[in-house]
Amino acid sequence: QMSNSSSIHGFLLLAFADTQELQLLHFWLFLGIYLAALLGNGLIITTIACDHHLHTPMYFFLLNLSLLDLGSISTIVPKSMANSLWQNRAISYQGCAAQLFMSVFFISAEYFLLTVMAYDRYVAICKPLHYGTLLGSRACVHMAAAAWGTGFLNALLHTANTFSVPLCKGNVVGQFFCEIPQILKLSCSHSYLREVGLLVVSACLGFGYFVFIVVSYVQIFRAVLRIPSEQGRHKAFSMCLPHLAVVSLFVSTTMFAYLKPSSISSPYLDMAMAFLYSVVPPAVNPLIYSMRNKEIREFL
Repeated sequence: QMSNSSSIHGFLLLAFADTQELQLLHFWLFLGIYLAALLGNGLIITTIACDHHLHTPMYFFLLNLSLLDLGSISTIVPKSMANSLWQNRAISYQGCAAQLFMSVFFISAEYFLLTVMAYDRYVAICKPLHYGTLLGSRACVHMAAAAWGTGFLNALLHTANTFSVPLCKGNVVGQFFCEIPQILKLSCSHSYLREVGLLVVSACLGFGYFVFIVVSYVQIFRAVLRIPSEQGRHKAFSMCLPHLAVVSLFVSTTMFAYLKPSSISSPYLDMAMAFLYSVVPPAVNPLIYSMRNKEIREFL
């Protein structure tokens, strides 16, 4: 008997633990991470907005990154915390669609922005004389707008596609938030292959961005190794290596979550991967990208 997705009024999310003590532990852990992300990103946004010395391309992109981080962690973590606290796993159909849309929007916009930031560092270090012309204020606004716009279109496309697939394998989502691969697992017709095709196209684009980022950093490292002073080299490396580490973690876990064969799927592995790409970056980005910056530390 086929039941259409319209008859599903809500979904059940995966609980982090089955005992009340562990659920409370999850609540406090997530609360700590969430407050750290709010504080870190909030400080960066305030600092960059208030200090006119920081109105440069690099800090403009950092401001956008912090806004995206706040959005992405706020889409996922508070709902998960509330569910643990009230020992409730339910999320409404509309709530699930909204959560999926928002998380894909913020995560894909952030990835595009990280690509732009790699380009910004490349121009700053490899073509310093052209920095003002290649990254004028208008160009920066266009690049940031492209990141937000790409994220929005990507999210619209994936959400519409995912929720047009008929679902008949119950309403239990094997994840602590609404994630595309987990919703597709509930489908019973071949129409889900269209969304899989779309994910593969997105992944190829994403891989293209990743190659661009890596090439940018290779050029940066080559330029840095030519810097005669040890201090200059150290500064450039300490600025770029953490960026590369964050991007690699972000890309590898997202790719794994979305493209792995279902045969190697286990709830704990899926949860760990989702935690690494959706909860960790917004909390650690402020530390890696900004708190290491002398200008921001001085202002704070």
